[in-house]
Amino acid sequence: MVSTNFLRRKVKDYADLVIFRHTIFALPFAYMSMFLAAGGFPTWRVFFWITVAMVGARNGANAFNRLVDARIDYENPRTRSRHIPSGVVSKLEALGLSVICLALLVVAAYQLNDLAIHLLPLGVVLILAYSFTKRYTWKCHFYLGLALAGAPVGAWVAVRGTLDYPAGILGLAVALWVAGFDIIYGSQDYEHDVEHNIYSVPMFFGVQLGLWIAKICHLCTVILLFHAGFYLPVGWVYYLGVTVAAGLLFLEHLIISPKDLSRVTIASYHINEIVAPLMLLAVIIDIFLF
Repeated sequence: MVSTNFLRRKVKDYADLVIFRHTIFALPFAYMSMFLAAGGFPTWRVFFWITVAMVGARNGANAFNRLVDARIDYENPRTRSRHIPSGVVSKLEALGLSVICLALLVVAAYQLNDLAIHLLPLGVVLILAYSFTKRYTWKCHFYLGLALAGAPVGAWVAVRGTLDYPAGILGLAVALWVAGFDIIYGSQDYEHDVEHNIYSVPMFFGVQLGLWIAKICHLCTVILLFHAGFYLPVGWVYYLGVTVAAGLLFLEHLIISPKDLSRVTIASYHINEIVAPLMLLAVIIDIFLF
């Protein structure tokens, strides 16, 4: 008989494997798009299935990525302690977790609308294909961004059953935001990536130019978020949120440099964990209180 402690430990291992708390990067943008598409709160049914789809897609893709990258993670001293290289989670377990999570995405799509079902194969291909891109192209950061762009686009489709211009702008903003902070994160592996022929923007262009590309990505993110506001039911609180988010993005670039990457994790992860919830809060205040 399986003990409760064993089950609790395995659940924690699986959550740590996919870094479950990083769902915070995409889920707030999905909810933000959902509220904007609905002009308020959608039905509880739509809200529930969007949540299921997001949790399934994000964590299924991440478990698959950990499986595909197991050898690369083992070869990199920084990532050798991750769950699969260290033997905490087996490859079969990671595969099973990915299949279960992606099954949740499939079920959710079939509970929403026809367009969600039609776009489902494309969505699955995008979120799984990213795992192979670092072997072939420095554009891997942008593929990751494109995968996470499915959060606002998918939520919009879930509510309206149509693919409209504002959803595309929000998706592009998220794609460039993610690509930017992923480039920053990848800068710390420059020497390893060059030695092992792992593609990334820093590996291909160098750390200094790579960080400038990340800055351009985030500048474009801010511009796109401001632009999206012209087509959305938002007011001054939304624009204030974008302004504060711009300040946070400026700060993350301010605290790192090619000569000092000691605060890469703070810049690429901790600061960006604030950006998406901040934008969601601004939209909620705008829609429900003004």
